[in-house]
Amino acid sequence: MMRIGLVGNGRMGRMIDSLCVDSAAFEVAGFVGPGACRTLDELEDIDAAIDFSYPGNLDMLLQSAVRRALPLVIGTTGLSREQGEAIAAAAAAVPIVWADNFSTGVTVLCRLARQAAEALGEDFDIEIVETHHNQKADAPSGTAKALLRSVDPSGAYDCVYGRHGRPGARGHEIGVHALRGGTVAGEHSVRFFGAMEELELRHRADSREIFARGALRAAKFAVGAKPGLYNMEDVLFGGTKA
Repeated sequence: MMRIGLVGNGRMGRMIDSLCVDSAAFEVAGFVGPGACRTLDELEDIDAAIDFSYPGNLDMLLQSAVRRALPLVIGTTGLSREQGEAIAAAAAAVPIVWADNFSTGVTVLCRLARQAAEALGEDFDIEIVETHHNQKADAPSGTAKALLRSVDPSGAYDCVYGRHGRPGARGHEIGVHALRGGTVAGEHSVRFFGAMEELELRHRADSREIFARGALRAAKFAVGAKPGLYNMEDVLFGGTKA
């Protein structure tokens, strides 16, 4: 049985914990967060750590993981470019899975979107639409940004975040649009508009539980991986970074 240290005891941490209670493969050794442990070093005898907390924990997390040769899964959002560089540096010593979205379906969506953009080329216009619950703080979502990177990996297009006024004819651009309302767990679509035809790729999440399940799958992958920086595509499709 794999023993997991959870950094963050908010909604995602509690959901991962609830899945592990009924699992024969995973056990939660403890939490790092308010009312629990202060640092990862206080959790002994763990095989991997999963982080869904806040950016201020990153230095502590990376230092402890490197010192203990501990595989990591990082799902915290809002990290700076410098923090991303710190994650990449730590990945030279330990396996780290870092992703914007741990849904297996979204991971497949990103791959399909990339393949579609490559096949359809510039004859097709691209629009990305994401929908989330009315309490979500940021827009566009991290997943929408990941989809943008999938369809435009070189940054060749201008990105337009919504449109208003009189923007005129469409330029060499990709539109990214955010909708907020109700209790929507998450929905993302990529639409390709050509001459007299349209292709839409869409994913809908009915529960945030899918992200918890994906994080546990990522932890299992990380424990068996060599040091390196991985994403969910590596987890699903067999990443082999040295």
